[in-house]
Amino acid sequence: MPGLPVYNHPPLAGWMLLGLHELAEIGIPFGTLIRSPASIADFFCALLVFEIVRRRRSLRTAVACGVGVAFSPVLIATSGYHGNTDAVAITFALAAAYLLVDRKAPLAAGVAAALSISVKFIPVVAIPALFAVALRGGRPVFVRFTAGFTALVALVWGPVLVTVPENLTKNVLEYAGGNYRLWGIVRFADVLGLPDPLIAFVRGEGHYLFVLICVAAGVWLARARPAQLPVAVAVTMGLLLLLSTASGLQYLTWAAAAMFVVGFWQGLAYNCLLGWTVVLGYQGRSAVHWSETVLLLGAAGWFVLAIGLGTGVRRILAAPSGSSPAPLAEQVSVTAPRTSQPSGSAAN
Repeated sequence: MPGLPVYNHPPLAGWMLLGLHELAEIGIPFGTLIRSPASIADFFCALLVFEIVRRRRSLRTAVACGVGVAFSPVLIATSGYHGNTDAVAITFALAAAYLLVDRKAPLAAGVAAALSISVKFIPVVAIPALFAVALRGGRPVFVRFTAGFTALVALVWGPVLVTVPENLTKNVLEYAGGNYRLWGIVRFADVLGLPDPLIAFVRGEGHYLFVLICVAAGVWLARARPAQLPVAVAVTMGLLLLLSTASGLQYLTWAAAAMFVVGFWQGLAYNCLLGWTVVLGYQGRSAVHWSETVLLLGAAGWFVLAIGLGTGVRRILAAPSGSSPAPLAEQVSVTAPRTSQPSGSAAN
């Protein structure tokens, strides 16, 4: 594509493509293969969101959120039609947070975190929040999480760093998206007629400021409420989309499952409106050329996302500051022998 690097994905995506190519050689259609990783990830993401929400809210809400992810038109279109791998990266990022605070499995969490940025680099904004919670968990937790993360990064990224460091830096680590003005801050700046040099700065070096804001917000929320780390990661990924200076229908995947982690109604509103945007967008010229209708829907979706993220931040800060999600503690008090402690004391 003119003006874009030939290849701009992290190393694990390359190994995936090589594997899919080998499978295509034995007669499996490549169109089916390229859509399979993200579609499979969406299935597991629905289960993951159900489990994350179940530990923090009611079972009824958890079922609704899991079903919402499974039937998300944003995910169905980007994974099952486009075949993009953004959903895989988001699933691994949420899995890392879930494994770290809900399953108390820091080694597996570190591996999942490394896998997330090895498929697509976008979850890198959530990595500092994961490390902050791991550090707060004590030395053994931090060491195991770091070991899992470092080992996987060395295995996947090491050969690329040694052989083609300049290409990796230019095409992956510094990649800022195509030069389109379709979404969010850049779109609004264009509509308001702001000077092109300012827009160019925002899209260039200025976009690092927005990345730092996302990182800082994730770390702050994670440190304030470590037990709400999966929700903090979801908010961080949604905030990255809100402040993104790049445009593409597949980017809307970043908040599709994340908004259901925040809340059912927030997820439903986002996925219905942005699902409409995605479906109409893919019926157009391409994923990076939006009609006026799609542009308007995208702008409305941006505000829906902003409202949902505000709700998510309030929900995180309103949660108990203990080390375990409240509903899980309540489950412990129910299953424990009645004579072991007064009723309700475990939840305290």
